[in-house]
Amino acid sequence: MESKSIISRSRRPHCLVLAYPAQGHINPMLQFSKLLQQKGIKVTFVTTRFFCKNLHNKQLPHSIPLETISDGYDNGGSKEAESPEAYKERFREVGTHTLCELIHNHKLDDDEVDCVVYDSFLIWVLDVAKRFGIVGVSFLTQNVGVNSIYYHVNKGLLKVPLLEKEEICLPGLPSLAPCEMPSFLYEYGDDLVSFDIVVGQFSNIENADWILCNTFYELQQEVADYMTKIWPNLRTIGPTMLYKFLNTNNGIEDEQDHGFARFKSEECTKWLDDQPKGSVVFVSFGTMVALNEEQIEEIACGLRDSDSPYLWVVRDSEQSKLPKNFAKKSEKGMVVSWCHQIKVLSHEAIGCFVTHCGWNSTMEALSLGVPLIAIPRWSDQATNAKFIEDVWRNGVRAPIDDEKKGIVRGEALKESIWEMMKSEKGREIKNNAIKWRNLAVMAIHKGGSSENNIQEFVDNLIHLKS
Repeated sequence: MESKSIISRSRRPHCLVLAYPAQGHINPMLQFSKLLQQKGIKVTFVTTRFFCKNLHNKQLPHSIPLETISDGYDNGGSKEAESPEAYKERFREVGTHTLCELIHNHKLDDDEVDCVVYDSFLIWVLDVAKRFGIVGVSFLTQNVGVNSIYYHVNKGLLKVPLLEKEEICLPGLPSLAPCEMPSFLYEYGDDLVSFDIVVGQFSNIENADWILCNTFYELQQEVADYMTKIWPNLRTIGPTMLYKFLNTNNGIEDEQDHGFARFKSEECTKWLDDQPKGSVVFVSFGTMVALNEEQIEEIACGLRDSDSPYLWVVRDSEQSKLPKNFAKKSEKGMVVSWCHQIKVLSHEAIGCFVTHCGWNSTMEALSLGVPLIAIPRWSDQATNAKFIEDVWRNGVRAPIDDEKKGIVRGEALKESIWEMMKSEKGREIKNNAIKWRNLAVMAIHKGGSSENNIQEFVDNLIHLKS
């Protein structure tokens, strides 16, 4: 009998995987693409022309073809648009047209597309899939609890603006204060375009054939169970990250990188090799968060005054904000403009991770058993920090000095580092971090919750094709 995982090339289902043009959205979808390809699905990865132009590495791993559509601003992306609202509307209009052309051209070339896996932010892609009679799959890049919050807002079950002292109680979630909600709700009115995108992604999601979420069931069991009652086709398929760093045996070999890199790597592995096991504080705030000069100075003071060596990622555009007398390289610490984050987090020298709590960074740390010091800035990050400190208990949130400024002072960071690296509470947190790592590995092993869900999705596509 023919194996469902290894099928003839002529009968392989063909998926387009279309990501929102931002690093944090592209990476998990690219990793998922590699899993689909390993299981016998033909994958074409799609991004915008402008985003592709600005990549240092335009080659995708495992011979995954890369194709592009237009967002209407091929020379400047969203920065070329006169407003965020104009970009959103133009992307919908031009993206719809160019995606239709792409799918049609594949059909003419006898390479018919059977399925489109699309970032849930791009709701218009589902209309395109329905127009061509192919499978439409919504891919949620944020955690299922955050998506539940946005869903409730979309359906009018949670009203905004939030009341100042309101206690938010939603099924499957811990009690949340307004300041622990996503920033687009807590600071409602400051960024209405982003609010419309994150809430609007659920306006047609019930029409999707599948809903896939980058988390694992054991991590968010209660809210996943609740949302599955609303969306019976919801499946958790995470963590979508480089499996070799989790020491799994899933058949994916020779993994080198995420494939997409907008910044060139700066070598820091040799420095880490010279540090004691579990001693280094790793600090990184992702590719989008911009810290003001005051906050960067406070972080510099906290790291300098701590008893721990540190590796701090400060993007080139942010390095002018560093204090003038702060050494970028010393016996105690190292400042780099970019690093391969998963390689760093998986290094035995890392003792904890100071993070903005973006979902990719959170999932990577969870999956690698690295304790967290949370300094959330915007979007879903405060909600992720709530889970980290109070639900998963794999980290602490550094206290802020000024509610309006949201500044974490150097002394507060120093104390958080001491608590994580030296105290009894820190040892308990590290034990919890290891527990979640083990559960993440189990989820993606054969017979695990995420592996079973991915296989179910693949088998369904193969059945439709056969």
